Amino acid sequence: MSPSAVTPGSEPGSTPAPPPGDERKRRRLALVGGSLGNLVEWYDWFVYASFAIYFADSFFPGDNPTTQLMNTAGIFAVGFLMRPVGGWILGRAADRHGRKSALTLTVTMMSVAALLIAVAPTYGQAGYFGALVLLLARLLQGMSIGGEYAASATYLTEASARNRRGLGSSFQYVSMTCGQLLGLGILITMQHTLTTAQLESWGWRIPFVLGALFAVVVFWLRRRLQETDAFQEEAASGEDAHDDSTRGTLKALWQYRRQAGLVMALTLGGTVAYYTYTTYLTKYLVGSAGMPKTTATLVSFTALTLFAVLQPFAGMLSDRIGRRPLLITFAVGCTLGTYPIMTALGSASSYWSALGLSLLALVIITGYTSINAAVKAELFPTRVRALGVALPYAIANALFGGTAEYVALWFKNSGHETMFFWYVSGCALISLVTYVLMPDTRDAALSRAEAGADADRGAERGDAAAAPAGAVR
Repeated sequence: MSPSAVTPGSEPGSTPAPPPGDERKRRRLALVGGSLGNLVEWYDWFVYASFAIYFADSFFPGDNPTTQLMNTAGIFAVGFLMRPVGGWILGRAADRHGRKSALTLTVTMMSVAALLIAVAPTYGQAGYFGALVLLLARLLQGMSIGGEYAASATYLTEASARNRRGLGSSFQYVSMTCGQLLGLGILITMQHTLTTAQLESWGWRIPFVLGALFAVVVFWLRRRLQETDAFQEEAASGEDAHDDSTRGTLKALWQYRRQAGLVMALTLGGTVAYYTYTTYLTKYLVGSAGMPKTTATLVSFTALTLFAVLQPFAGMLSDRIGRRPLLITFAVGCTLGTYPIMTALGSASSYWSALGLSLLALVIITGYTSINAAVKAELFPTRVRALGVALPYAIANALFGGTAEYVALWFKNSGHETMFFWYVSGCALISLVTYVLMPDTRDAALSRAEAGADADRGAERGDAAAAPAGAVR
């Protein structure tokens, strides 16, 4: 066996590899720790959008509800502008100091941001100073979530067995969606226990306080996580000082600029579609279809619950047939289906019709959400994997995902709401071209051990050992 094929812990004089039972336990802990932390991160992130309909007029005075929502959506979008900064800083930290340390830092930052929103003074108490506090909190959340996505995507992918990366990485969107469901569940509970006046006065602060408390539990859990084998192998490798000093830097990422471009292009359609049918859906059903807030919220909650259940099944399917078939199915469905689905949702008159249409859209989007974390991680080598996932993804989200709701409201306010449907379809079409042209990443080697094992199998078959896209180079 070649030296590169030796697995971590199997070298002479090193700690023996853990027994299979211990290895399974370690993988389960990694899955739970990465997922629960991601859940809290995205709970705090999405609860802002879920409760905006109740606190918009607390920070922005006026008689036009759409204008108030546009102001809060603008601050929501500004949070996305900090995601590239967070992706750069925390992605670099994850590549240089480990995935575990970056995961712990992100949840700490999110907790602080949630507390800031919980105590922010209203316009009546401090004028626009409250909006400034809201803005600062969203900027901090943006930095945190920019690093969280990459750290959790990288961690979940690296910590999964090679033939189950699609399944393992699918839990990123399971936890993201469950975070949003937790926020929506709290919203539904509060809608049935508090009056609208109480929600608008002080009730909207409760979920942010809870988010900060949840983060304390996750902080403790993430402190118990073990670092991934791929990162430990990279950190302990005998590469020269030059390679070590550039690990996780923009200089190192520049060597993989084509892969970074792929991340941006394959993210474009997925992020616009995801935010359209999640954060914007409730507002669309209320503002355009004329549904009561409680009914629209229940539609979102039910649809997202089933959406979360679908993710692991789609992830497992990608482990069997590859990533590209699912991505292409999503892009075709979103390109052709957005206009008719959104048009029908705009005239939906009942809970069941709105739920059916929402589920149809989310089933289509599952082709992207279930595996995008694995695809992005599989494009890069270990020494720049977290930064390679974080920065281009965060840029694409800042430009398109974070602005999706604002663009939708802008079109609505200008009297051309249907133009937004074509905008979503156009973004999906660009991603479709990318999916058709890019290689499938399912068989990529994420460590030297995996690359060495591939080389050995190739030698046994007499094949030329050509490492897939994500192999260490």
